[in-house]
Amino acid sequence: MERITYLPIGIIRSPFRGIEGMPIQPLAARGIAGTVELAPEYAPGLKDLEGFSHLILLYHFHLSKGYSLEVKPFLDNQPHGVFATRAPKRPNAIGLSIVRLIRVIHCSLHIEDVDIVDGTPLLDLKPYVPAFDVHQVASIGWFAGKLEEAGNTRADGRFR
Repeated sequence: MERITYLPIGIIRSPFRGIEGMPIQPLAARGIAGTVELAPEYAPGLKDLEGFSHLILLYHFHLSKGYSLEVKPFLDNQPHGVFATRAPKRPNAIGLSIVRLIRVIHCSLHIEDVDIVDGTPLLDLKPYVPAFDVHQVASIGWFAGKLEEAGNTRADGRFR
């Protein structure tokens, strides 16, 4: 396959200086504030963004080295295929979070519900549109019965 290269368009800032103790999903990060510092050359792309309450952030898991095709995720002690999890050690270390947009000031996006380590490179952002992004689902695989734990579970060292 052809190699693909991305350049960050900004940096995500959060109170989390390291992985350990960080919320594992935005559900566990409700109210935690952060910012996205977009590179100035992308400022025109922010036009009309303030009309959205939530954003989808796509970012690079820059602290993740290597990957495993089977992992024990934070919410289970059983190994699962990496593509059936949201583990950061992936063949392409790309993360996704949905955050609340508070305000836009120049190239700085003030956000909440941040579950991302400070200094994470931002690859892209998109507006969250419920009509496009919310789907009624019938099954959620091994996550069934585990969602209650997600609000209290914090990252540990298993994905260093």
